[in-house]
Amino acid sequence: MAVSFDLFGTLVAADRPDEPWDAVAVSLDRRGVAVPADWEAAYRSAHCEYDRGREAPLDEHVRLALDSRGVEVTAATAREAVLAAFDGPVSRRDGAHDALAAAADRGPVAVCSNCSVPGLVERTLARVDFAGDALDAVVTSVACGWRKPHPRIFEATADALGVPLSALVHVGDDARTDGGAGRAGARSVLLADTPLPTVASRLREGRL
Repeated sequence: MAVSFDLFGTLVAADRPDEPWDAVAVSLDRRGVAVPADWEAAYRSAHCEYDRGREAPLDEHVRLALDSRGVEVTAATAREAVLAAFDGPVSRRDGAHDALAAAADRGPVAVCSNCSVPGLVERTLARVDFAGDALDAVVTSVACGWRKPHPRIFEATADALGVPLSALVHVGDDARTDGGAGRAGARSVLLADTPLPTVASRLREGRL
């Protein structure tokens, strides 16, 4: 058996800006980018079509939004600005460390996270000290190109852990996204039914 965990809302609690366009605007301005006067409208408009289930990288969206207003910015600057805008305070959720440790005692462990900001998951894991030996893989939607509940992100997670999809148990807080593991052929465990401390105890008892 292999276990994957959702990150935001499951292993960690994170502060996110209520008005992300403002946070991104501040971050762009600090990098010398001329932010358009109608930036909110540009940010909240679609500038590219994606197939259903595909991740839309936020740094790409920001670069296209700026371009739609005649402002050019490098891909590196857009990426740095977006990461800085969303890299806010985070904390471990109760039971997260024990659940990870118990899962590691049973087999390979991964984080499987929806996140459109490149580098944010890795930065978050490092901040809360989850980037150690307990994790065998980190799979993000922005890296693999597919968002939960699409089956491909769960397939990518199982592949990264070297197990068939049927051997993967995914733990998360969102029935719509994390529950997609069960519909994809893995097994989903939702925190509303099984809180993290219970996940840990059931893993140790071999009952998860």
